[in-house]
Amino acid sequence: MHFFVYICGNKVWFKRMKGRTLNINGQLLSLEQPKVMGILNVTPDSFYESSRKQEEEEIVGQVVRMLSEGADIIDIGACSTRPGAPVISAEEEMDRLRYGLKVLRKVAPTAIVSVDTFRADVARMCVEEYGVAIVNDISGGSFDAAMFPLMARLHIPYILMYMQGSVETMHLQCQYEDVVADTIKKMAVKVDALRNMGVSDIILDPGFGFSKTVEQNYELFAHLDDFQIFEMPILVGISRKSMIWRKLEITPENALNGTTALHMMALDKGTDILRVHDVKEAVETVKLFMSVKKYQQTN
Repeated sequence: MHFFVYICGNKVWFKRMKGRTLNINGQLLSLEQPKVMGILNVTPDSFYESSRKQEEEEIVGQVVRMLSEGADIIDIGACSTRPGAPVISAEEEMDRLRYGLKVLRKVAPTAIVSVDTFRADVARMCVEEYGVAIVNDISGGSFDAAMFPLMARLHIPYILMYMQGSVETMHLQCQYEDVVADTIKKMAVKVDALRNMGVSDIILDPGFGFSKTVEQNYELFAHLDDFQIFEMPILVGISRKSMIWRKLEITPENALNGTTALHMMALDKGTDILRVHDVKEAVETVKLFMSVKKYQQTN
């Protein structure tokens, strides 16, 4: 078990008041029960082929299905960040998102939407033009220096993920002295910077599948509860990822069962948000987890 205290300047990171709510467009979203975030990829090249939705009918169908199955949040992305993926221009990313968000808002005008982007200009457009409520940044502010100041100005929840390298090189950037301690230390620096700028709603994502080997992913997962040291909401995104299908020697298409197994373990380790391709199965997992938790709390 890792025991860790991080000192940043004259500040000691050991404990913070855990935010059990998120400010979503002026309304408080409780995290007392874990939330399910459904993935909407308006891309032609995301790693899981069935998640790719580019035509209006496909987008409508995916949005309606996820909401009917109980998704609390829809996470829309337009630039694939699978290992080695070519990075499209900001203009193309904006064009894809404008199209996808226009379609989404026609069928789900009040849905809670997050945008998966590492570009500040793209995030700003989605928030100001389409009412996106959360920014999900895989780079944790490393790819665009304007991202943190933007979050301070917008005052919306920010998902801070940790990775090393770039989208093109992250599969080569897996060197750590200790993958758990190193990730916590580097996230602590970023959290401190955001707090000093006035950003209050921060969600932490350890970054499974990004700049980590399969075994490093499992080491990080085994110590997922160590991230409770921040006392902030935790998001886990492991749905159908290579840490599952490579370990089981299958394909992403056959990785739902493994995903569900790890989702239950993630919930038991204190995860607040599951980012998933398969909403129905994740919602059922949360429901069963809460049923057990109720009796753990009363006995």
